Amino acid sequence: RNLTRPVSEMATQDQTMHPNVVVSTSKAYKFLFTKMRDVKTTSEEFVRYSKRAMRLLAEDALAELPVQNVDISTPCGPFQGVEPISPTTLCAVSIVRSGDCLLEAVREVEPACRVGKILIQRDESHPEKLPKLFYSKLPPAVESMHILLCDPMLATGGSAVTALNVLIKDYGVDPKKIVFANMICVPEGFKRLGKEFPDVKIVTACIDEGLNEEKFIVPGLGDYGDRFFNTS
Repeated sequence: RNLTRPVSEMATQDQTMHPNVVVSTSKAYKFLFTKMRDVKTTSEEFVRYSKRAMRLLAEDALAELPVQNVDISTPCGPFQGVEPISPTTLCAVSIVRSGDCLLEAVREVEPACRVGKILIQRDESHPEKLPKLFYSKLPPAVESMHILLCDPMLATGGSAVTALNVLIKDYGVDPKKIVFANMICVPEGFKRLGKEFPDVKIVTACIDEGLNEEKFIVPGLGDYGDRFFNTS
């Protein structure tokens, strides 16, 4: 049974859960996610295929940041294109540890961006898997920057809400200047972020069916960080 929904459904139904959602689309995702989800895929293979998928997502997430029109000349004539914001006004923030995977994909595309870290861990002993903040480190004047928040999985939304509270309440970042990039998410996480942070744009590659009783994404792919860093 296919527990993920086609993009056509995502574009209509998920806008009702969160008003600011962008679904990254590429024909390559189908194969890449097949390999990433497969329990038989080794850690080495997972790294290879997930890096390819994260690069696609990173490009689409960065494309959601502001641009300005520019006129250039090609060898054959004039052309009107766009130019993105200066990378010095962009801060890519990872929710440690699995967010570091996606952060590095962003830095491969835009190596001059600033970097921030937020360490949040789920309490696996709690039935609701409540998040706990341990550490945050962001660059000076981050409140004036555009933020690309990186975390591959959006499940209950607990870690994302905690990270967004750090950015918005503790550091004074405008929620309208935040793009949250993730590889896989579920309606439960969408709904929570849509209720608490409707101005934060979400860019995702895949929307799965939902959470199981253990609060893990179904069908999902297991623990992203464990599979990427070979610690399972």
